[in-house]
Amino acid sequence: MALCSLALIALLLISPGVGTESASFGWWDAWRAKLGIEISADEILQKPLADWDDDGSISSEERDGFVGTALRIGFDQRLARSLNALQVGITLAICGATFQILFRNILATPYTLGIASGGSLGALLALKLGWQFALLGMSALAFSAFGGALAVVGLVLLLARGSRKLSSNELLLGGVTIGLFCSAMMMFVTSISSERETFFIVRWMMGSLDPVRTLAGASMLPFVVPAWVGMFCAGRALNQYRLGDDLALARGLNVARLQVVCVLLCSLATAAVVAQCGPIGFVGLVVPHAVSRLIGPDARLLLPMSGMLGGAFLIVCDWGSQIALPMVGWATGQQMESATLPIGVVTALIGVPIFLILLRTRPAQPAS
Repeated sequence: MALCSLALIALLLISPGVGTESASFGWWDAWRAKLGIEISADEILQKPLADWDDDGSISSEERDGFVGTALRIGFDQRLARSLNALQVGITLAICGATFQILFRNILATPYTLGIASGGSLGALLALKLGWQFALLGMSALAFSAFGGALAVVGLVLLLARGSRKLSSNELLLGGVTIGLFCSAMMMFVTSISSERETFFIVRWMMGSLDPVRTLAGASMLPFVVPAWVGMFCAGRALNQYRLGDDLALARGLNVARLQVVCVLLCSLATAAVVAQCGPIGFVGLVVPHAVSRLIGPDARLLLPMSGMLGGAFLIVCDWGSQIALPMVGWATGQQMESATLPIGVVTALIGVPIFLILLRTRPAQPAS
């Protein structure tokens, strides 16, 4: 736990220097500008574009401009993105681990119940109808995505509380079916959209941390923090739940209440993430598997460790999304310095091989 915490701190410390324009402003430049440590004129002179008038010397105006730009790029952009990636990664990983325990299914993820598909459908409708408003730092698109995700959560809870109690597998199949329906409606909306609308729809579906800024990121906290705290507190109960419903009931655990509370908290948190960042896959699937292989199935350790590793994983993926295309441009001689790869593409490129390796090396289950 301490080692993971130190690794996270190290990732955040170097975050101001990772991303576009890294040749101009490194992490040490950003932190010295933030802490007021003097940067010598000779050192600034070695940086690209620092000498505005190209006279071979750095004036006080050029020095102040360099310091101000290092602050803006390092902290307003790079570190802010990393903090949001940390927040999203923690949420998706914790919710993924919780759903895998609740449904007793290693393929369960935060998006299994159709939450991402419902949120995506709501966002697509907002784009198609041209809704333009903002409230509490959230755009019309974010509100629509959140509403679509909540609608799916409500439908799933209605299924769970119906006249006949559904098993975990049946509830899982119900969520998958709802997700498939939402996906079909998304294809319908896309088919009747213009080229410009289709471009925005496809781009949003890839997932992105670009629209998330300070206020927007803070607007997720009322939904994600309760999920973090609730799941950490439910660790002991989730361990009992693993033993089976009958044994858990015999030990005094209210199984139905645990299921509803965990599903509701995790669904709200996932809905908030989808509303702000779009669907970002594989974090909630891959990270809990990796952590359980490292430390075992104890939920009291699995959940916080999954959160920390999920945050670190998404920070690294976000770095990859910022530097991948500029590196390709440098290798091919093309101008791609300002291009950014969608974060959902990077998590898939990294997550798929990792998950296949974990699946291939997973110990064989005893025959029932």
